[in-house]
Amino acid sequence: MKKICICISFMSLFIGSSQSIKIPIDTLVITTHSTTIKGIDFSYTAETGMQPVWDKEGMPIASLFYTYYTRNNIKNRAGRPLIISFNGGPGSASVWMHIAYTGPRILNVDSEGYPIQPYGFKNNPNSILDQADIVFVNPVNTAYSRILKNTEGELTKKEQF
Repeated sequence: MKKICICISFMSLFIGSSQSIKIPIDTLVITTHSTTIKGIDFSYTAETGMQPVWDKEGMPIASLFYTYYTRNNIKNRAGRPLIISFNGGPGSASVWMHIAYTGPRILNVDSEGYPIQPYGFKNNPNSILDQADIVFVNPVNTAYSRILKNTEGELTKKEQF
């Protein structure tokens, strides 16, 4: 009986602690890569992270997940176009814009969209990164973007988003 009580105590502790998720408000990861688009080799930077959304009082109410691709060695950064993609939906986020259309890497698939071996990614020869920088933003409650709890522990009303 004593062993059962100890086992139940540990299980409840494990289950209770495994359900709490801490959502980062502001994070950043930066990596550098190279690609070939339309026969031109160049390097680019991929920046991904969480961007806070603030209310009128300056308190964070949500955290948006984004990925930002910039072509390196651009002389006139201010004159370079920036494409912002707010694509996303339940379960898929902006993943298909990343790895199937405009991003610098695409899934290794055949002409009908079926995966081929070796599974993984390859350079996207038709990416728009040669002409414009790209930001993929996942709307609130899509992918990693989430509503945050306020100081009282309550979630902001989702209608606000």
